[in-house]
Amino acid sequence: MKTLTEFEKFVIEQKGTERPFSGEYVDHDATGLYLCKKCLAPLYKSEHKFNAHCGWPAFDNEIAGAVDRTLDADGQRVEITCHQCGGHLGHVFEGERLTPNNIRHCVNSVSMVFEASSSESNTINEREITPLAQATFGAGCFWCVEAIFSALNGVEKVQSGYAGGEQKHANYDAVCSGRTGHAEVVHITFNPALITFDELLEVLFKSHNPTTLNQQGNDKGPQYRSVVFAHTADQVDKTNNMISALQDAKVWKDPIVTEVCAFETFYPAENYHDDYFAKHGEQPYCQMVVKPKFDKFKALFADKLKR
Repeated sequence: MKTLTEFEKFVIEQKGTERPFSGEYVDHDATGLYLCKKCLAPLYKSEHKFNAHCGWPAFDNEIAGAVDRTLDADGQRVEITCHQCGGHLGHVFEGERLTPNNIRHCVNSVSMVFEASSSESNTINEREITPLAQATFGAGCFWCVEAIFSALNGVEKVQSGYAGGEQKHANYDAVCSGRTGHAEVVHITFNPALITFDELLEVLFKSHNPTTLNQQGNDKGPQYRSVVFAHTADQVDKTNNMISALQDAKVWKDPIVTEVCAFETFYPAENYHDDYFAKHGEQPYCQMVVKPKFDKFKALFADKLKR
C-alpha cells in the first residue's frame, strides 16, 4: 500500500471531498489508466472519461469488478470505493443523460494516480509541460465575458458560473434576484507560458467598466459586480498592483470599485449558458450589448487572439 499524505487520508480513508475544480485530473485528457492511489489497482480507462462540467473527474464506465457501490447512510447518494482496498473514490449518479451510458462516476482526483500508455509517455517526455493555472473574474453578464476570454491565445477553457455565495443559491434564477451573494463569473484555465495572469488582468480592465458599483451598463445588481476571485497570494498582489497603477494613471475619472477576494468555490452555470454568444449571436441582447464590446476587445487585442 502507498503511504498517503494527510489530505489523501482525509479523502480516501475518511471519505472526504476535494474542492471542485481543484484536482489535477479535472481537465486531464491523456491516454492511459486511472489507478487507485492507495493500492494502485486499475479503476478506469481514459476512454471512460468525459467532461461533466461538475468540477471533478467524471467517468461513464469502469474496469470490470474494480469499483464497489454502497448506499450512503442518509440514503441520498451511492458511494463508490476501490474493490481491492476499499478506498473512497467519490459517488456515482445515474439518469443524468450526460453520455449514452447514462452514468457518471464522480471521482476525487486525489483518490487516483494516472498511468500513461507507452505512446503517451513518450510524447509527454519529449515536450516540456507547463502546469495550467486558473483565474476567476466577474465583470458583468458572463455571456460577454466568456466570449472575450475564450478568444485569447493561451486560454484553454472558459466556463460561466457563479461565485461568492452559497451552493444552494447557485442557479440563474436565484442569482438574477441579486440577493444570493453570488456574482456572475467566468472560470478560466490558461497556460502561463502563452498568456500571463497580468495579461488576463489587462484584458479584464480594458473590457469592462470597473468604476460602476454593482453595474455594467444597463445590467444592475450585485451579481454584475466587478470582482477578481484570486486563487493565490500572487494573484492578489498582481491585481492590487494593477488597480493601484490604473488609479494613479487616472484612466477613469471615478475610483475603481473592483473587489479582490480569495477564491473559495466556483459553481458552473446551467449548460445552456455555454458559448452563449457563439450560439446566439443574433439574439437582441447579444447584438446590442455583447457584440460591440466583443468587437472592441478584438480590435484592442488583435495580437493576442487565437488564430
